Amino acid sequence: MDNQHRQIKGYRELNSRDIALMNRIKDKGAELEGLTATLRSQTEADPRWLGVGETHLQQGLMALTRAVAKPTFF
Repeated sequence: MDNQHRQIKGYRELNSRDIALMNRIKDKGAELEGLTATLRSQTEADPRWLGVGETHLQQGLMALTRAVAKPTFF
């Protein structure tokens, strides 16, 4: 179905600038995911701190996407 977000309460139509920004955020997320995977597999880094770092990065990326998307709900 095209434009599914229109049927979900609290979401707005994104313009082309917002879509481009969201895609940049998603690209950085993929890059950071690759970095954390490398740290996990190729170093003896503390796995507890890797988990904390991953969580904080995910929260930051989510905050950035919400900043652009500006949903109208909590």
